[in-house]
Amino acid sequence: MRIEDIINLTEGTLTNTPQIQAIESATVYYSKVEHGDLFISSNQSDIDNAIKNGAYAIVYDDDTIEKNDDEIAWIRVSDIQLASFKLIRYVILKKEVNFFLLSTHEVTFLKMILLHKGNIAFISDDWRKAFEQILNSDSSLFVGSDAELMRLIQPDVPKLNREVEGYPVSDTLFKSTFKVGGFVYQEKEMIPFHLEYLLRVVDFCDTKSLPYSIEKIRYTKHFTPVFIDSKLKSTKASQSDKVAIFTDNVNDIAKAREYVKRSNMWVKSIVLSPPKTKIPNIDHPHWFKSQEEVRELLQDMHFNYAFIYNADKSILSTIKEEYSLF
Repeated sequence: MRIEDIINLTEGTLTNTPQIQAIESATVYYSKVEHGDLFISSNQSDIDNAIKNGAYAIVYDDDTIEKNDDEIAWIRVSDIQLASFKLIRYVILKKEVNFFLLSTHEVTFLKMILLHKGNIAFISDDWRKAFEQILNSDSSLFVGSDAELMRLIQPDVPKLNREVEGYPVSDTLFKSTFKVGGFVYQEKEMIPFHLEYLLRVVDFCDTKSLPYSIEKIRYTKHFTPVFIDSKLKSTKASQSDKVAIFTDNVNDIAKAREYVKRSNMWVKSIVLSPPKTKIPNIDHPHWFKSQEEVRELLQDMHFNYAFIYNADKSILSTIKEEYSLF
């Protein structure tokens, strides 16, 4: 690519008069720079190393950068992240590729049920990694969950279809029976309000001819129940009326508590979270500052369900999980 084209695509300014007229490829990691490449960075040390590796041009957005080689091209832009994805947009115009914006839950289920990744790539939330993925991947289908990043890549990036086939047959908080694709799947390890994400992902796989298996369904990192005894050791569901539910999002806590209120009036639930976390419809969650405080709260409080936000299940004595239909 010509230096002139890079300047036009990034809306940058050439700040010197270089001998270099074109580059071979581009990267945001100096360790990947090869002779004749464009390097994108505003880190002085990384830029110096990239030049040593043979960079022909530098795109940067910091006026304090020292230009230690007058023969290469120095291109000043307003924002290197934005400039990087303006280059990416040009690259994908030459490829037959599709991008989709998924929720974090949808990404989790898609990764779970796929039999192999094949021609699909999962875009990192780190913009530098995403840049390298798109630039160097042969995949024709890209999915990501960072809305801001995905819109930098493609401003009108589509989401998954919401009008999809499938419906619940029966459920408890910890098991779901549902029908999709003409088959009934009995008591799968999935909470009922995660079914909508799974159905959208199944429709996506069918539409894009991606191989998948619903038999691979299991609890996700977003909602993991572990039955425990009085010593906080995991145990069989039939031997305990206590369950610690580890979750990484407050929306699942709110939905689960509403479900419990509707179906199990006798169940006492508590919510544990880091300080100042806002949980919908919870005025005073039990705050913890350390994993040990989580254990102390579970030890001292009376509950049937303990919803634990942003803690690792390894705080329990063992992590073997058993699930109940309740």
